[in-house]
Amino acid sequence: MIHRYQNNGFFIVLDVNSGCVHVVDEMVYDLIPIVEAAIALDVTKAGEMVSRALEQTGYSQAQCEEAIGEILELKEAGMLFTEDAYREYIDTLPKRETVVKALCLHVAHDCNLACGYCFAQEGEYHGRRALMSFETGKAALDFLVRHSGNRVNLEVDFFGGEPLLNWQVVKELVAYGRSLEEPHHKKFRFTLTTNGILLNDEIQEFLNREMSNVVLSIDGRKEVHDRMRPFRGGQGSYDAVVPRFLKLAESRHQNNYYVRGTFTRYNKDFSEDVLHLADLGFTQISVEPVVAPESEAYAIRREDVPEILEEYDRLAGALLERKKAGKGVHFFHFMIDLEGGPCVAKRLSGCGSGCEYLAVTPWGDFYPCHQFVGQEQFLMGNVREGITRTEIRDTFQCCNVYAKEKCRDCFAKFYCSGGCAANSWNFHQTIFDAYDIGCELQRKRVECAIMMKAAEAE
Repeated sequence: MIHRYQNNGFFIVLDVNSGCVHVVDEMVYDLIPIVEAAIALDVTKAGEMVSRALEQTGYSQAQCEEAIGEILELKEAGMLFTEDAYREYIDTLPKRETVVKALCLHVAHDCNLACGYCFAQEGEYHGRRALMSFETGKAALDFLVRHSGNRVNLEVDFFGGEPLLNWQVVKELVAYGRSLEEPHHKKFRFTLTTNGILLNDEIQEFLNREMSNVVLSIDGRKEVHDRMRPFRGGQGSYDAVVPRFLKLAESRHQNNYYVRGTFTRYNKDFSEDVLHLADLGFTQISVEPVVAPESEAYAIRREDVPEILEEYDRLAGALLERKKAGKGVHFFHFMIDLEGGPCVAKRLSGCGSGCEYLAVTPWGDFYPCHQFVGQEQFLMGNVREGITRTEIRDTFQCCNVYAKEKCRDCFAKFYCSGGCAANSWNFHQTIFDAYDIGCELQRKRVECAIMMKAAEAE
C-alpha cells in the first residue's frame, strides 16, 4: 500500500507497510500509480510498464524508462510496494501476558473551573465529587507493581478534575512510589495534568523534582481560552494561569512539559492559538480538536472539516517559517518518528487502554481509561480485589488496526494505531469502529508531519 500526496510544494510518497517516505519529482509522482497498477495485474516487465506510461502520460520514452527504472529499484530494495509484515503478528497480541504498565490516578473528581467542553462534567465523571485518599492511591500503586511483571519503567499520571485540589495526597503518593522502586526493581515516571489555578512556588519546585512531565491546560488566545475555560463564577481564567505557566515552563528549561489546548467550532482558526502560545514563549505545544456530539454548539461538524484541514496546512507552513527564523517550537501533533517508531504491538494496538493502561477513580474503581470513567458497563474491578471483569480486559486486548474495518486500508493506521477506543464507543457504541471526523483530521496531521520532516531534511 502506498499513499501519494502533495503538500507545501512537496510531492510525497509513503510506502505504508515499510514506513519509507520518498520525496520525488512530479514525473516520478505521476508514474508511481501506473507502476502500482501494473504490478497489481502481475505485469513485471519494465518495458510493458513504460508502454503503459507512454499511453497515459505526456512524458517521453527516455523519461519513462529512467523513472520507472528508479521506481523498480526501490521496490527491489524493499522500500516501495512492500507486503504487510504485521498482519501475521496480530494473532499473537491476545496471547501475550497482560502486564499493566501505567495508571491514571483520578486524585480529584472536583475542579475549580467550569470548562464548557469538559467530558468529566467539571470533574464529577457522571457521579459525585470526591478526593482520593492516600490509602486508595497506595493500593493502586501496589496493584501496579504486582501486575507489572518484569517491566521496570512504570507510569502514573495524576489527573482530575484538578489534581492540585488534592495536593497533599499527590505528594504522599509520590513518596510512597519512590519507596517501592528499589525493593521491587521499578522506576516510576510521574506526570500531572493541571489547569494551573493553584500553581505556586512550592508546587513548582516539587513538580520539577518529581514529575517527568507536566501538562498545562490552556486553549490559546485570551478570548478563546476565557470563552471555554472560565471560573465557576463565569470570569475568565487566562490572566490567572498564563504567568504561572510561563514561570513553570522556564523553570523546566522549556522541556518535559507541554501546554495543551482544545479548539472548537468557535476557533477553527486554531493555528492563531498555536502561534499565540508560541509568541508567549512556550515551545512545547499541543492544541487538539474537541470531541463532542453535534448537538453541542461548540462541536466540530462534518461541514467544518475542509476548513480545518486547510488550517493544518497553514499551521505547518507557519511553523516551518518560524523554525527557519530560529523560533521553532514542537507542535505535538506534527511530531512523528520515521525511524521505525514504537514497538510493533503499540503501532498496532495503540495506548493499551483496558489492559496495559487503566484509570483509577477516587474510591479505587478501575476503568479502561479516563474517558470511560463513570460508565458502569466498563467498570473492571477495584484496587483491592483487582480486575474482576476480565472479559473487558480481553476485549480491549483484541482491539487493533486489523480488527477495525475502517483502519485496514488507511495509510495512517500505523501512526494513530486505530485511534481512540473511547471516541469509537461514544459515536458508534463499539470500540472496534472509529470516530470519522477524528480520522480525517488525523490523516491530515500525519501528512503535515511527514511534509515537515521532508522540509527539514531539504
